[in-house]
Amino acid sequence: MSRWIERLKEREKGANGLSLLAEERKMAILEECNQTGKVKVVTLAGRFQVSEETIRRDLDALERMGKLKRVYGGAVLKSYDNGEPPYHQRQVLYSAEKEMIGKTAAQLLKDGDTVVIDTGTTVLELAKAIQGRRRLTLITNSLPVAAVLTELLNQQRFTGKLIMLGGEINAEQQAISGQSSAKMLEQFSVDKAFISIGGISLRWGISDYDLNESLLSQVMIQVAKEVIVLADHSKIGVHAFCQIAGLDAIDMVICDQPCPKAWKKEMETKGVHWMTAIPGGEQS
Repeated sequence: MSRWIERLKEREKGANGLSLLAEERKMAILEECNQTGKVKVVTLAGRFQVSEETIRRDLDALERMGKLKRVYGGAVLKSYDNGEPPYHQRQVLYSAEKEMIGKTAAQLLKDGDTVVIDTGTTVLELAKAIQGRRRLTLITNSLPVAAVLTELLNQQRFTGKLIMLGGEINAEQQAISGQSSAKMLEQFSVDKAFISIGGISLRWGISDYDLNESLLSQVMIQVAKEVIVLADHSKIGVHAFCQIAGLDAIDMVICDQPCPKAWKKEMETKGVHWMTAIPGGEQS
């Protein structure tokens, strides 16, 4: 945090010091919350040498932005205790962003790849974008992904084979999971795993809302040589109910927004490449 305090002091000397000071203070608060999971008003007020009321206003503003959750005496990482909406409702959320991410992810596929794709509305956009590849072996536990891939195979948009994992069907989430799915998946070794998540944070890593789906995602990570996480910007800083893995277990994040500045050093340390998708499915 010392580098932020020094920058804040420097900003105070400038003509636009007050507005810049407030914004950088909020960034520092977010950085600490992501590292420790929570922040306290009293501690922050002393660290930044401002009033407790000023810190409360900062925390209120960050909560309105959806970056954290206010609690008595401070704030904690944002989480959704009631879970996420059903699959069909999530499809309309950030649809343009998810399409960009899916098209970018599809560009990473190579002829002859063996790939596992989990469930989620973002990986569905990946499935829709697959074309021109040969001899792909695609494994999934998602009913919508399997339906899309079957249709694309019939249209000869790509060649290869599709393997559907067996197990218990979750009708609300349009997914198959459970011990049968995990045991079947453990038999494979794949080149790439594409994981759709409920949240990503520095402290909690990647997480999701459904226990069975999270456990199956863990197996996908174990059997894959490269783990690629697909996440729109609403997942940044979110701490969902079930932890899937720490950041050191993944290789790449594809998002519609750049990596938060406060995260860059940690991502580099963990060896995670953050890829920003732009319209047309290109990458930067």
